[in-house]
Amino acid sequence: MRYAVAALAFFAFWVVMSGYFTPFLLWAGVGCSIAVALFARRLRVVDPETHPSSSFPLMLRYWPWLAWEIVKSAWDVTRLIVSPRLPISPTMIRVRPTQQSDVGRVIYANSITLTPGTITVLAEDGEFLVHAITQAGAEGVTSGDMDRRVTAFERP
Repeated sequence: MRYAVAALAFFAFWVVMSGYFTPFLLWAGVGCSIAVALFARRLRVVDPETHPSSSFPLMLRYWPWLAWEIVKSAWDVTRLIVSPRLPISPTMIRVRPTQQSDVGRVIYANSITLTPGTITVLAEDGEFLVHAITQAGAEGVTSGDMDRRVTAFERP
């Protein structure tokens, strides 16, 4: 099942990146995607941790939420940049992630970094050091909403 989902993901990625929708090229993409999935199976590189297909439905709820957070944060950072006063208040905070697996912690750290105005500077010893461009951005990280959402679909 994992390999079928991987082949579908490879095909979706191929279609998005190629931008061509002629029948021949679509079938070529299907064939290449299946071949890559078979190679991945032979190499044993698709395992439950690297390809958590059982968590996919839960991730579909997280990705739109994360995209909206990115849009909101980008708007806030844009307002800061165009403001004549440049009202920034750079802050470094420490955050303890609640995820149990390395993959969960990586997703959380990357989600912080993907959100404009915040970046995970250091991740070690069960703690993240996060830089936020404003105090409000730091409070958004310490509120724990993103942490809870990542933990919700994590597979321990």
